[in-house]
Amino acid sequence: MNKNKIIVFDTTLRDGEQSPGASMNTAEKVELAIQLEKLGVDVIEAGFAAASPGDFDAIERICGAVSKIRVCSLARAVEKDIKAAGESIKSAKFKRIHTFIATSPIHMEYKLKLSPDDVIKKAINSIKYAKTFCDDVEFSCEDAGRSEISFLKEIVEAAINAGATTINLPDTVGYRLPSEMSYMIGELVKFVGDRAIISSHCHDDLGMSVANTIACIKAGARQIECTINGLGERAGNTALEEVVMAIKTRSDVFAPLYTDINFKEIYHSSRLVATITGIEPQPNKAIVGKNAFAHESGIHQDGVLKHKETYEIMRAEDIGLEKNSIVLGKHSGSHAFRDKLVSLGYNLSEDELANVFEKFKILADAKKEIFDDDLRELMTDELVKIPCAFEIIALSSSECNKGHASAALTLKHNDEILKDSALGNGVVDAIFKTIDRISGIKGNLKDYQVRAVSQGKDAQAKVTVKVLFENSSTIIGHGLDTDTLMATAKAYIGALNSYISMKQ
Repeated sequence: MNKNKIIVFDTTLRDGEQSPGASMNTAEKVELAIQLEKLGVDVIEAGFAAASPGDFDAIERICGAVSKIRVCSLARAVEKDIKAAGESIKSAKFKRIHTFIATSPIHMEYKLKLSPDDVIKKAINSIKYAKTFCDDVEFSCEDAGRSEISFLKEIVEAAINAGATTINLPDTVGYRLPSEMSYMIGELVKFVGDRAIISSHCHDDLGMSVANTIACIKAGARQIECTINGLGERAGNTALEEVVMAIKTRSDVFAPLYTDINFKEIYHSSRLVATITGIEPQPNKAIVGKNAFAHESGIHQDGVLKHKETYEIMRAEDIGLEKNSIVLGKHSGSHAFRDKLVSLGYNLSEDELANVFEKFKILADAKKEIFDDDLRELMTDELVKIPCAFEIIALSSSECNKGHASAALTLKHNDEILKDSALGNGVVDAIFKTIDRISGIKGNLKDYQVRAVSQGKDAQAKVTVKVLFENSSTIIGHGLDTDTLMATAKAYIGALNSYISMKQ
């Protein structure tokens, strides 16, 4: 075991997806897993195999899509969960099962209704069963932050003897302070020694997940569990980008500790997660927020122009924010277009390039200048492909009296052209009702967001909708167009197509 290497365990696809409204379809999960491999994470928690057939299928497909990183499935200390986890990762080149049980007095008494001895027995049995599927088994003491140190040592000893190779001590409810996390981790690091790796998993309920994770590292934790953009249930998880950039930027404090993260893929990973989930980092978010490297104050601008380090402790280029030296527009050729995509981290086949270049030309006719974020959104649309049950051919709309409006749509379905129109309370409502009429599937809109992808009055509109179809779970749809109404229709159609694909 390399005591200087910090293992980065990414749980965006599992804990991050538990963030309300952040559910992803299988194609999106696979695309994100491929990007996480480019980012250089060591372990990817691909999902909770027993949660649903969709989760199981996504984990299986991820195992076939990546080859350099360890694929992990979460499982409760329950035999059927562990069996599902083991079967879902069996094709992975490197595999891990992550099983857990609660260890705090409040959880054992009120949630599990088990005695401490029974909890230890379940932990031992689950670890031994998980070892029949793979050698690498991680065991988590859920709510370790509120557990008694003496009991943690007792159950950790049993877990290691049963075969656990990583012991995770999560602050499940984000309750602890950095000094408290440092003490807990330090005690278990001394107790465990070289017998297992100690991992931290911190939540942000009090806004201290990153500070707590850093305290854990300083106390001897050698695995950190985190998510892109800090996604996660409730207030979220430790933000991967913040911890790894802290280690890099403050090497004077952390050396000789290091990670294997490819820092130039950080921004692209952040944008992909935001695009897929529809959850944007706040503008002042550290590292990846849109203002993280922006300067408006005249004093700051003067200082940065004279010497960047006066107000910048990191370079924008370090995280993959490239300055655009080639201005792309409608007169650009495929060579310049390919070079720009390569600089942004995309390597396409000739067929993929031809397809996306055609879409780029259509976009360039509508916009004077194409920015990096325009291309990132275009590529996300191209790479995250959903089976296309319905395709938009044409859209027209008009405002009527007293807030009412009409919309007419032409859709393609199974090589058949379908047309219809509807009235609604505004154009957006009319568009949705028309699509419902044509498809025969009723949708209930739960959320509607519009944002500009890049700068300028001709910026593309990115529309994200969350729709409930026929009492299913909420489905996310994305639409991208210079016309906001067309982007709206594309987003709703995207959600509809995802629903049909998942149902099938």
